[in-house]
Amino acid sequence: MKQQAPKTQPELPRMSANPNLHMNHVNLIGYMTAEARHVQLEDGKQLMRFTLATKEQYLDADGIMRQRSQWHLLSAWGRWAKVVEEFGAKGVHLAIEGKLVGRFYRFGGQRRFVTEVEINDLVVLP
Repeated sequence: MKQQAPKTQPELPRMSANPNLHMNHVNLIGYMTAEARHVQLEDGKQLMRFTLATKEQYLDADGIMRQRSQWHLLSAWGRWAKVVEEFGAKGVHLAIEGKLVGRFYRFGGQRRFVTEVEINDLVVLP
């Protein structure tokens, strides 16, 4: 019987040898799940917070096509807050580009952590 040589994984190309190269980038296309919540900060800045639902399809173990939804927390500042305030409503289809940000807040005396997508660009889709 002929012996086969062990298979080796091909070496993947590296993007850069620069250890300072990091990326925090998010693209989502989905539907607003509710009206955005307007937040007026003490310094006068405007903030809109809302959730966006995305859907994905997958095959389960039995080969049946399934669908699941993910809900994402989003925040819009400045001009994007104004766009969301004017055009955003439950069911509006959006394409967003942004970055992940984490923040702490207090609720019921407990410190909590949340991760949300901060919008850098937004397109209202038909």
